[in-house]
Amino acid sequence: AFVVVADDYVATDEGTGVVHQAPTFGEDDQRIAFEYGVPTDVCPVTMSGEFTGDVSDFAGQHVKEADRDIIHWLRDRGALLDHATIQHNYPYCYRSDTPLIYRAVPSWFVNVGEFKDRLIAANQHVRWVPEHIQEGRFGNWLENARDWAISRNRVWGTPLPIWENTTSGNFVCIGSRDELREYTGASPEDLHREHVDDLKFSIDGEAGEYRRVSEVLDCWFESGSMPYAQQHYPFRNADSFEQVFPADFIAEGLDQTRGWFYTLMALSSAIFEQPAFKNVIVNGMVLAEDGRKMSKSLKNYTDPVELMEHYGADALRLYLINSGLMRAEEQRFVDTGVEAIVRRALLPWYNAFSFFKLYAEIDGWTHEQRVDQFDNILDRWVLSKLQTLKATISREMEAYRLYGVVPRLFEFIEDLNNGYIRLNRSRFWADGLDADKRAAYSTLYQALIELTQAMAPCAPFLSEYLFKELSKFGDASLAESVHLCRYPIANDSLVDTELESAVGLMQQVILLGRRQREDRKINLRIPLSELTIIHRDEEILNSLRKLESYVVTELNVKSVEYESDETEFIKQYAKPNFPVLGKRLGKRMKAFQQSIASLSAAELEKLRTMGSLEVDGELFTTDEIQVFREAIEGTNVVTDRLISIELDTEVSDELALEGLARELVHRIQLARKAKEFQVTDRIELFVDGSQRVLQALEQHRDYIVKETLTTNVTAQPTDTFVENLDGEEFRFDLQRRAAA
Repeated sequence: AFVVVADDYVATDEGTGVVHQAPTFGEDDQRIAFEYGVPTDVCPVTMSGEFTGDVSDFAGQHVKEADRDIIHWLRDRGALLDHATIQHNYPYCYRSDTPLIYRAVPSWFVNVGEFKDRLIAANQHVRWVPEHIQEGRFGNWLENARDWAISRNRVWGTPLPIWENTTSGNFVCIGSRDELREYTGASPEDLHREHVDDLKFSIDGEAGEYRRVSEVLDCWFESGSMPYAQQHYPFRNADSFEQVFPADFIAEGLDQTRGWFYTLMALSSAIFEQPAFKNVIVNGMVLAEDGRKMSKSLKNYTDPVELMEHYGADALRLYLINSGLMRAEEQRFVDTGVEAIVRRALLPWYNAFSFFKLYAEIDGWTHEQRVDQFDNILDRWVLSKLQTLKATISREMEAYRLYGVVPRLFEFIEDLNNGYIRLNRSRFWADGLDADKRAAYSTLYQALIELTQAMAPCAPFLSEYLFKELSKFGDASLAESVHLCRYPIANDSLVDTELESAVGLMQQVILLGRRQREDRKINLRIPLSELTIIHRDEEILNSLRKLESYVVTELNVKSVEYESDETEFIKQYAKPNFPVLGKRLGKRMKAFQQSIASLSAAELEKLRTMGSLEVDGELFTTDEIQVFREAIEGTNVVTDRLISIELDTEVSDELALEGLARELVHRIQLARKAKEFQVTDRIELFVDGSQRVLQALEQHRDYIVKETLTTNVTAQPTDTFVENLDGEEFRFDLQRRAAA
């Protein structure tokens, strides 16, 4: 509610205490004004929130309960101009859930204004993450820093070490136990107020007795004193303190820009003229899923212990590190986000290890059989990606940017599973343990062990488990625990950025091809006759030629062609980057929009290669002109900003039959799994079905028996497994072949 007092005496907002007009008050007006936040010379409210006898009309009433009576009092005297209710936020005690008021009390202050310039200067020597906090939220707070109230009127707390003379009003601030003993003759071990409040002393030649003031220190003053207090500096540990001050790194929530971050900075600037910390990570605030604060009383969040028992502590940890919290943003905590981390990162990471362990144990591979030379192009690629990962996360960690670390780790897990392992499975399935297979094991082992070391700070529990399991393969150089290892350092000699780019383009080609198959509803198991890769840069096409075998396998095509003349397939066009150029060109934007839209293919190529282009006397960069690509109408081309492909989607009868054979293999493999056969088990296959199924079995017999580890195929009626493959019936059974 708000009250307007007659004669324009005062109009205040109860929620903020803002005084819109504060003239000189009479005695009655003074009683009214205090309730609504107007500063006066008296405080007629007790510590219990009740009016004192100074407010005779409402003495003994709680200030909130007196609201209605005050309004009636004003109305009865003809002093009420208006009465209304405004809905607004209001502070409540989180313990008793009762409304709070601001009560004027005498306080002790630190005169921050005297050293505000030192505060601002000290802030310039701190690295803030995210950076905008330094000059933004925290910098603005320092620019407007006011005197700091450091005393509290409580029973519990550190006593303010100030004694006041009851006669003269002089003060003595006692700075050590020795001084306390010199003044009072007492040496209490415990310095809390129940042990020091009764200590008194007198000073020769001065009338009166010194007694301790009643206040205790604000706990934030104590927390800001932490660097010195924890080492009892300057009374002890001076050398060790000076070696570690200022602290290399601290971290806390965004709200501490007005709390701990500030008190640390204020005290260190006042005493040492430097900051108390060199680097600081500021995290955002975690909210409940509904956007409100997490509350024990509301129970609007899942118990963290329950979450950890269900998903694991690593998943909870990664979810928080990988959220906007690391950018000082608010984060609505959702349980499904923790679950997503398990699916996106932890399970794929574990599955990569499980794949390695399964085949390495089958082949008896150990670290002693590792190789140091890698001829396979994907071995070199994943090892290069590993070095790039290590270099990137080291750089991001050095800068305390955790939000730049976890996404890179997740990307590598994706590359390891859906890139390296997916494209190299046949190498691990091969018989024997030749040089190529040893190279594959060596590559995957190195990638897993160093990924595990890199993940250790972010997912410490799964990292430790996988490290212990990988240690069983005989690498004597490994430490006892992953947390005792040195953090992995990039080996620049293994980095091949061109190869990384080439594989990235290959993956994009595969993505486009799969997308086109999905659009045409052509099953990936049906082979297609031809794929054409289109790019203007011959060097890029040459790099893709080296990876052709993987493209053929992944897209299931018979041949791959390469085309550098894009004009037959792709139309390029340009648009201005309006958010960037709008500020620069202003009213000229419309004219330049037409000029940019009419740029030729040759001009766009010049923009791409040179990085800039002059248009109508103005120079534009690639950031200011956006180039788009689209397939020419009537072609079978799909494209994105990186590369284009044309896939022949005509399916002949021969290709369809081969696709059916691949589908038969898939169903047989599922049956092997259903019967819990080992991946190395040989089988006997008993088949029956439609004429077309039998035709596929006959024409592609060699392929089917190789893929399914079949030693013998027998045609006979059976109905153990019955599959309908687009109208073609496949009936079969399989038995484990007894070992010879």
